[in-house]
Amino acid sequence: MQAAFYHGNRSITVGECTPVPPGPGQVQMRVSHCGICGTDVHIYHGNMDHRVKFPQIIGHESSGVIEQVGEGVTGWKAGDRVTVRPLDYCGECPACKNGHSHICMKLKFIGIDSPGAMQGLWTFPAHTLHRLPENLSLEQGALIEPIAVACHDVRMGEVRSGEYAVVLGGGPIGLLVGLVAKSKGARVLVVEPNPYRIQLARKMGLNVVSPGETDLVEMVNNETGGAGADVVFEVSGAGVAVETMTKLPRVRGRMVMVAIHPQPRPVDLFRFFWRELKLVGARVYEPEDFEEAIALAASGTMPLDPVITKVVPLEGLLPGFQEIDAGGDVMKILVRCS
Repeated sequence: MQAAFYHGNRSITVGECTPVPPGPGQVQMRVSHCGICGTDVHIYHGNMDHRVKFPQIIGHESSGVIEQVGEGVTGWKAGDRVTVRPLDYCGECPACKNGHSHICMKLKFIGIDSPGAMQGLWTFPAHTLHRLPENLSLEQGALIEPIAVACHDVRMGEVRSGEYAVVLGGGPIGLLVGLVAKSKGARVLVVEPNPYRIQLARKMGLNVVSPGETDLVEMVNNETGGAGADVVFEVSGAGVAVETMTKLPRVRGRMVMVAIHPQPRPVDLFRFFWRELKLVGARVYEPEDFEEAIALAASGTMPLDPVITKVVPLEGLLPGFQEIDAGGDVMKILVRCS
């Protein structure tokens, strides 16, 4: 079978790979599609070379069909259509024992710390599986993982119907956060400078503005009667967005940190004190977030097709990374693995 291998230094090759038979508690999946996500881009840039083993098969936004099940696996059989929640936790650390295995203190992220989905046949723990309904295409099934991220973010933000939510950043996760918040009945404003992303967000039914053309604080205050936003999601990873984040919420408003900020950022702590603000981090997802994501995707109420810019073969992975790096008219690129 074929697989895509990351070798470090932005080097990716496609070549033969020997399938790994499923052991006890494992399944082998024939991978249909895998999305290129922001974490994969971080790997491609070399920012996670301390975690990957060269050559590494990366990828974790996946869909496919079970090929084989290992000893002791129940409830699953060959032919089942599935997606993968790519978290392998220890079950023994304080986080796991307190019911937070998704942020296990020894968490292994499948596709980073162990081989991922950009291969024809992929073997991994069966406890990571979620079933895909028949009315959901396998292309859209590869979007379940990022939708689950958005579902977790919105759940951590405690978004309720009628609330005003601001999403700072209109990339794939930002747009999905906006769509999930809108599905909860919230009024949503997406803030994004890229013209292509602005056009796409509007096509998906989201209200979006460019920060360079709008006084964001004034706009939010005008739309909320001077109160401010109920919840703000920081999804951009930009320092200027962190500055803006604390200026937008109402008294006792909430902020959700979704983006990865590898460097410390200046934060207006006086604003926290003055308005009794709350800030919560949102890292990955839990099983219920995957189930909600699958239900939303299968309902047909979310415009998912515009999120997918193109589908490429495994050989198109390196050009895909290069296209994303170029910052062109691209949102989500899916890799066809089988």
